[in-house]
Amino acid sequence: MALVAGATRGAGRAIAVELARAGAVVYATGRSSRAGRSEMDRPETIEETGEFIAAAGGDGVALRVDHLEADQVRGLVERIDADHGRLDILVNDIFGGDVHAEFGKTIWEHDLTKGLRMLRVGIDTHAVTSHFALPLLIRNPGGLVIEMTDGTFEYNRAYRHQVGVYYDLVKGAVERLTLAQSHELASYGSAAVAVTPGWLRSEMMLDLFGVTEENWRDATVKEPHFVISESPTYVGRGVAALAADPDRARWSGRSVSSGQLAQVYGLTDVDGSRPDAWRYIVEVQDPGRPADATGYR
Repeated sequence: MALVAGATRGAGRAIAVELARAGAVVYATGRSSRAGRSEMDRPETIEETGEFIAAAGGDGVALRVDHLEADQVRGLVERIDADHGRLDILVNDIFGGDVHAEFGKTIWEHDLTKGLRMLRVGIDTHAVTSHFALPLLIRNPGGLVIEMTDGTFEYNRAYRHQVGVYYDLVKGAVERLTLAQSHELASYGSAAVAVTPGWLRSEMMLDLFGVTEENWRDATVKEPHFVISESPTYVGRGVAALAADPDRARWSGRSVSSGQLAQVYGLTDVDGSRPDAWRYIVEVQDPGRPADATGYR
């Protein structure tokens, strides 16, 4: 039994599909619905995620849920409890703060309302969801919490000035949430792990570059380092493999990237490659070296 919170698009959608493909019953939630869009104002809907789960041969339920609303999250967990009596996997992938980001601005230059909203949708949602979901998860040993983030713990230790203080605070908070939950879950035989994709070819990123998944390499003309990008399925496969690992508790309290999961579990992206984006970013992109993914995918 899995709950993937924030599964309307991107990594969350792919994780929900891959967990279902692997045999989990998946509850996929998000704010964007055919009944109305979230503040992201994107065309993807949570109902579509449910259709992708069904197309993969999986068993799942797609529900419109705002994870800032305590009553909605409480009702969601009560429904899972009534339907199945257990929860084995919780994936906290809720964000949607990208529309509020003002990259490259100082804290006094960044719009305050947008910055505070980013903290709400990127931090409060995770706390609310864990508050209600973990009492169900700890009923049985072996439960797993996945906190989705951007960047490994090691990479995020330095202030990410390019993205600004609010975005940096959200990703730093995920580290603390992971550490806290790993400590609190340990005596119940459960684990908490942070997972980061690399440069994700999300629906929004593809639109930004004016490409599709089929011709994504055309975007390297505009941004050469996009050569290291990966499909959402890559991290979805990684999370599914981690969840199926009987020794997954060894990851508890740590962060792991999609590239690292692929190496450990012998996975590839949809094109058969194995991108290691965070090693590339540290060794090639950040030092200002010419874009070249040789040896990194």
